[in-house]
Formats: sequence, C-alpha cells, structure tokens
Amino acid sequence: MRSPLKLLYLFAAAFKFVASATGGPGFEVRPFKINLSGGVPRMKSLIDNTRLPTKPLYDVGQDMGIELDVLRKLRSEWLDDFDWDTQQAELNEFHHYTAVIEGQTVHFIHERSAEEDAIPLILVHGWPGSFQEFIPVIKPLTQPAKTSSGKRVSYNVVVPSLPGFVFSSPPPLNWTVRDTARIFNTLMTDVLGYPTFALHGTDWGSAVAYSLYSSFNETVRAGHFVWVNFVPPTPQELVEKNITLSPAQNITERRSMDWETTGQGYLNEQATKPNDVGFALYDSPVGQLAWIAAKFKLWSDPRAGTPPSLLTNTAILTSVSLYYLTDSFLSAVWIYAQNTDGFPEDYTMAPTDAPMLFSQFGYNIGFWPQEYVALVGNLVSYKFHTAGGHFAGLENPPALIEDIREMGDHYVGGGPKSPSNSFVNQAEGIAY
Repeated sequence: MRSPLKLLYLFAAAFKFVASATGGPGFEVRPFKINLSGGVPRMKSLIDNTRLPTKPLYDVGQDMGIELDVLRKLRSEWLDDFDWDTQQAELNEFHHYTAVIEGQTVHFIHERSAEEDAIPLILVHGWPGSFQEFIPVIKPLTQPAKTSSGKRVSYNVVVPSLPGFVFSSPPPLNWTVRDTARIFNTLMTDVLGYPTFALHGTDWGSAVAYSLYSSFNETVRAGHFVWVNFVPPTPQELVEKNITLSPAQNITERRSMDWETTGQGYLNEQATKPNDVGFALYDSPVGQLAWIAAKFKLWSDPRAGTPPSLLTNTAILTSVSLYYLTDSFLSAVWIYAQNTDGFPEDYTMAPTDAPMLFSQFGYNIGFWPQEYVALVGNLVSYKFHTAGGHFAGLENPPALIEDIREMGDHYVGGGPKSPSNSFVNQAEGIAY
C-alpha cells in the first residue's frame, strides 16, 4: 500500500505533467496536427471549374509572367495526380505545436536531436514559402554529423510559421519583422527554454533572422543566411569598390539586376495594394497557383526537380494548397505592406560578435558578394553554390544542410543546450 506522502508526490507530479502540456504560464502550448482534408473537395471543384484560355494571347515566354502551358499542366496535375492526404500525412510526420505569444498564435515544428549537446536552431521562411520549404532539411539536421573541421554537431530544430502564414494567426496592423523577431526570441527562450540558439533565414525570414541577430545578441549566438535584407549592390557599385566576380558570380549578379529592374511587379502590388490581389485571389486556387507558381518557376534553378533538388510540381502544389486551405493568402501578402522599409539601401553593422555564415546560391534572385555581406555582421564563412536558387531547402538540400552544420564550428552558447523547462519532454509524451 502506498503511503499518503507518496500519493501526494504522485499527484503533484501528475498535476505538473498535465500543466506543462500548455507550456507554462501565458503561452498555452499545445500539440497540433494538420487536418485540412475537409476543404479539399471544394478546392478541387473550384480548380475543375476554372476556365483558362485555350491558347496564349502572346507568345512571350515567362518574362511577362507564368506561361499558359505551365499553368495548364500544373492545374491538370492538381486535379488528376495530386493527393493532399498523402502530402498532409508527410507533413504530420513532424512534431507540430502552437503557442500563444503576445496574443498571437504561433505555429511551429520542433524536432529534437538525440544528442545531449545539440544546438538549438530556428529556421525562418519567407514568401511565397512556408515551413514546408524546410521539410527536407529538418530531420538531417537533428542527426549527428561532422563539420569540415571534424567537429561533431547536431541541432534541435524549430521551424515557426511567420505571423499570418498558414497556421499562425494574422498579426495586428503595422506589425513588422522586428515584432516577429521579438516573439520568435520569446518562443526560443521563454517557451522552449533555450537560453541561446542559432538561426537561419531566407527571403522575409532573413529580415526576421537579421533582426534577431542584431537585436538579441545575447541569445542569438550564430546565424546562417542565404539572403541579406539589404538592397543588392549594382554593377557600378561593385566597380567602384574594385570587387571582382567569378564568371558564375557574374551570371548571378546579372540575374539579380534583372530581378531589380523587371521582376518586382508582385512586390509593388503587395506592398501598396495587398487587398486588391488578396481579395481577387482569396477564393481562387488556380489564381493563387498562377501567382505563386510563377515565383517558384522563375526564381529557381532551371534543373528544379532533378536530384538533389526536391522542388517538384508536387512541392509547388503542396505549397499553394497550404495557402488556400488555411485562408492565409491575403494575410501572407500583407507582410510587404507592413514592412516597406524591410530591405534598406544603407548597409549597417549589427551590434553583435555572433558569427555570421552566408551561402550564395547561384540561381537566387538576389546577389551579395562577400565584401558586402561582411558589412552587416561578423562574417566567418561565405560560400557560393552553382546549383540551387531562392528556395534552397527544396532545391539543394545537401548544400544547405552542410552549410548550416558549419555553424557548429563557431557557435558558443551559454547554459544548457537542451530545454531547461519541462514542457518539451512532457508535451511530446502526451501528444505522441
């Protein structure tokens, strides 16, 4: 027979166990499972009943937007070959959660390494992506591997959805990337209990990540970027600074300038009239497909889908399905209108000694030479990859994984690298 003291102890432990499933005071952390299948029949009906032109109005290639035959092919695959339940099941193989931070519901994936000294790492996506663009790199990063210097490294990986994207709630008006950085720092430190962490950012996620890197220099102790939230330098500026580029870099630089001059129509629309495009395409899955797929097709390596690339049509259709089925296309495009100063022209050095690593993928639409990246952070590594473009996590996962692992050679965190609070182990035990 158990003693009253023992029973009291067990009751207290059980109470603590259940209480921790909500993530402690104020954060309401809960396990989350994706279940959007109920909206698929209507989505498929709208796709099926959407009329498209029978032939192009003008034969101008992709310079004026997505080509009709590309859109028609994607539409046919969406109707006949794409299986949302299969994609949903694959996304649900990861541990998903939601937390409430400053009144905002934040969705995130949290995958932990089995290694005791794993480094906490947050991966921050951009537009028109989502957490989905990091799916190929998450689990490999949790596995122990050696850096180029031979150091063993692994990560506890956290992938949040930006406010207003897919399962994260739309933020208030005038919400900026700095606000997102603040709540993501809270997510890592107060919700998950990591006193220090590393980060990776791309596209708008690079602006959030750079704000974290710059403003939270005691908690962020290393950062890896594939995009810098400063306007890329012009050819004339490179000449003035006597910066010589390799032949491959010259091609990327020309692509960057093409994007600067003719590729930002979507940006101007979303930054100045987000409701126009947001309402127009809100209930049009094929319209969202045309708008989003155009970016995937134009901003990516033309070898997309060829191994090691995982940027297939299925990946694009999954991304668009996530936007449509979560009703988040409108709230996601608002990130442009809320951050018109998100990519300044004047390069400023972040007030931190945390190491910065940068990877330039050759087919990305922005190009920053090493000399310019060194102006904004404590640059310790700069790599150029001829394969891969704007969506590196899907287009060249092996290179991105390898480059992120290199942070292990430079990261010096304070305190325990595993969560200090009790939420993670216990909540995962309840959910799975």
